[in-house]
Amino acid sequence: MASGMAELLRLLLSVAEKAANVARVCRQEASLFELLVQEKTGADKNKKFVQDFKTLADVLIQEMIRHDVCAQFPELTGFIHGEESNKFENGLGESVTVTVCAHKEDTTALLAKVLDGDQNAASLLSKVIHQDLQISDKTAESLQLSISPADVGIWIDPIDGTSQYIEGKEEEEPEEGFCPFGLPCALVLIGVYLRSTGQPVMGVINQPFNRKDFTGKGWKGRHVWGVSYGDVKAYSFTQCRPLCQQKDYLSVLLSSSEKPAVKDALTAISNSSLMYASGAGYKILCVVQGLVDVYVLSEGSTFKWDSCAPHAVLRALGGGVADLRESLRAHVNGNVGHTAELTYHQPHTESQGVDRWANRGGIIAYLDSSVIDKVVAALAGKI
Repeated sequence: MASGMAELLRLLLSVAEKAANVARVCRQEASLFELLVQEKTGADKNKKFVQDFKTLADVLIQEMIRHDVCAQFPELTGFIHGEESNKFENGLGESVTVTVCAHKEDTTALLAKVLDGDQNAASLLSKVIHQDLQISDKTAESLQLSISPADVGIWIDPIDGTSQYIEGKEEEEPEEGFCPFGLPCALVLIGVYLRSTGQPVMGVINQPFNRKDFTGKGWKGRHVWGVSYGDVKAYSFTQCRPLCQQKDYLSVLLSSSEKPAVKDALTAISNSSLMYASGAGYKILCVVQGLVDVYVLSEGSTFKWDSCAPHAVLRALGGGVADLRESLRAHVNGNVGHTAELTYHQPHTESQGVDRWANRGGIIAYLDSSVIDKVVAALAGKI
């Protein structure tokens, strides 16, 4: 089934673009958007944020991707995982399980129940979800991989950077560089991993809000993808700048909430020029694009759905995403050059809720593995 994975990639590119359309439609009407936001509670709440939101857009995208992929590849049923619970509470206090139905009319009826009888909004969303959208990519369609869709699982982050999506600051990315915050930081992430080893092998990243369209009111998106399996390394774009070997310091990207001790330790190797941006997926995308040398996070506040897709793309480029704590441990033991790559198939069984899938050791996302030793040497004994 060498062509099965090429077909899967083409499908994931198409459903990611449909997902981007859902994200854009949900932002067009302020009154609609107010209906779509709920606060996460209990075990589903990300501890990092005081307020962490689950939106209907998130749930719809996740369930649409699950529906469309399983319709074409039934062998993936039960192996498509997402961030969100698909239980949604409407204004009447009724709990509704959000699913995408086989027919548009049935999906519309279900969404109308979630949206307190708002038929117009339900119909608009259902139309986007059920559109027949096909993205053509000759490079993707020509891939030959010696694995089949039955060998893999999928992680979906329907909208990574939800807080930026909700706040909706309409910053545009500069031609050279990145946005520290705003809508461009909100991404659709679909990552594919091997069931046997947890190794990420395919990633699709869709950025729904990349550029304002010519009217200045709507948004145009873009996508990137990468595949890494065996001898096959393929990706959809060209890197935009040379890697870190050409200079004496590293360009380091962090979360603004990073520990002061980490910021202080990394200042020395960054020429006193640390950078900050929102969204874990977006920060890894900045590494993918060669805009920065490394993204470091010391907390266990990212999850498998955040990192799987961009990790696969980085691997296609010769980089990766390593476990920071394991890398520090290897350094202490004198194991220089060791990379403890994240895997995606095994939960932390002793944890509850989303914490079962946390990247609890923190992460180092890199294009050139030599940066790991520099980062780890700077942080050793400091955290």
